[in-house]
Amino acid sequence: MRPSERLERIPPYVFAQLERKIAEKRAAGVDVISLGIGDPDRPTSPLIVEAMQEAVSEPETHKYPTNRGREDFRGAVRDFYERRFDVRVDPDSEIIPALGAKEAIFNLNLAFLDPGDYALAADPGYPVYTAGPWLAGAEPALMALEPERGFTPDLEAIDAQVRARAKLMYLCYPNNPTGAVAPEGFFARVVEFAREHEILVVHDNAYSEITFDGYRAPSFLATPGAKDVGVEVFSLSKGYNMTGWRCAVVVGNAQALRTYWQLKTNIDSGVFEAVQLAAVAALSPDADAEVASMNELYRRRRDAVCAALRRIGVEVRPPRGTIYVWAPVPKGFASSAEYCEHVLERTGVVLTPGAAYGPAGEGWFRISLTTPDDRLLEAVQRLGALKG
Repeated sequence: MRPSERLERIPPYVFAQLERKIAEKRAAGVDVISLGIGDPDRPTSPLIVEAMQEAVSEPETHKYPTNRGREDFRGAVRDFYERRFDVRVDPDSEIIPALGAKEAIFNLNLAFLDPGDYALAADPGYPVYTAGPWLAGAEPALMALEPERGFTPDLEAIDAQVRARAKLMYLCYPNNPTGAVAPEGFFARVVEFAREHEILVVHDNAYSEITFDGYRAPSFLATPGAKDVGVEVFSLSKGYNMTGWRCAVVVGNAQALRTYWQLKTNIDSGVFEAVQLAAVAALSPDADAEVASMNELYRRRRDAVCAALRRIGVEVRPPRGTIYVWAPVPKGFASSAEYCEHVLERTGVVLTPGAAYGPAGEGWFRISLTTPDDRLLEAVQRLGALKG
């Protein structure tokens, strides 16, 4: 059987490749410590689990959900956005649940792109920003995130012909994989650019609840005019240790959400209502203490990793957000893949090469902080011994 041409255009998903490599090493007897995939190692909060247990026992949750989401779920999102971001959204027209951020981001491509269209994609960036347009029959146009610009794209450098054919723009701040945060005024420039070129901005807001050193990440929708030109995909996966629950929400422009909803009604049957009720508990003020506790845990891990990297001569800036450390490849290695292979062979520690996130990621590597403390400490010690 021959796969579709659109599928053949897409390289293998980086984390699927990492999983295979880890399995091969472990089968060979290597004690592998993976700092690759960003999957929280701590369990979901008992507050959320108990809400799920109660909800799943209710017969009313066992039927088909609506793609628009439960009224109480949308109300919880409305309240959270106002309390956390000072953003007011209409629960009836500006909120739709999603089966995780990945699903929402991909489906937005199907909803808005035709062959010949472009999606402006952050580079380095989440692989779905480029794979999604390809699968929709369109093209990704890469926007390089350079360290000199604080890992933000130069909007003025985007080719005029690309601007004219672009329908979507993908951004993510706090940023995966670089850990960068949006500088003052950047979102305002994005709104102006999107309005001028009639582009829908999709802000992937997966990491707003994981921040350090007093920084509190804003919502893109808090920027004046943002709801006129964009939507935000808010995920509960990372900030609430709910990666396996597959629960996110798309918030923002009502017209865009109507289009997105029209597509979803032909693709899936909505988020399990018991999961929505668990999300109501997660978004309540009662969960704030657990979020703060996780941030302190990640801060300690971040500091330990950065200290270990400095000991082997890697100059790294501690991120103010996300669960990742983005660091430059040491001198003497031809590529990020070569360095990560060297680390794996010498230490059994798995890092992610920056080039896996796009051409502009070459010369960098990513470390995930989602490894239990004892294993992370062991990995840090192994990295620290590399210099010798």
